[in-house]
Amino acid sequence: MNEVEVYNGPIIIFDGVCNLCNSSVDFVIRRDRKSAFRFASLQSDYAKKLLEGKAINMENPESLVYYRSGIIKQKSNAVLSIAVGLGFPYSLAYVFKIIPRFLRNYVYDVIARNRYNWFGKKNTCRIPTEAERELFLD
Repeated sequence: MNEVEVYNGPIIIFDGVCNLCNSSVDFVIRRDRKSAFRFASLQSDYAKKLLEGKAINMENPESLVYYRSGIIKQKSNAVLSIAVGLGFPYSLAYVFKIIPRFLRNYVYDVIARNRYNWFGKKNTCRIPTEAERELFLD
């Protein structure tokens, strides 16, 4: 395995051709007051190396992966971790943690399965602006 330099803070790994995922990245960037989050598309070499050997199906990705200090969160747990990382008022979403994970993930799966039909798909991965470039790891 080729070693990859891992950022110590939270990394959001997203589907770079998914319009919903790209809009979610834009949402996080605009609200991340501490610039704590870093981003990599699932299609990038960085993400492939970082997630190599992990229980992530890169052929049919979950559309969003939260990675921090070797811990991977997916689906609704990833979304809730991101909300907490953004601070107040977004951290209030953590109250949804009381809903059983299988129910939260069911809703997540319905959206993920239909994301291209509902929100569209790009032909290429998202290209960060010059100002955003330092936030992207790939």
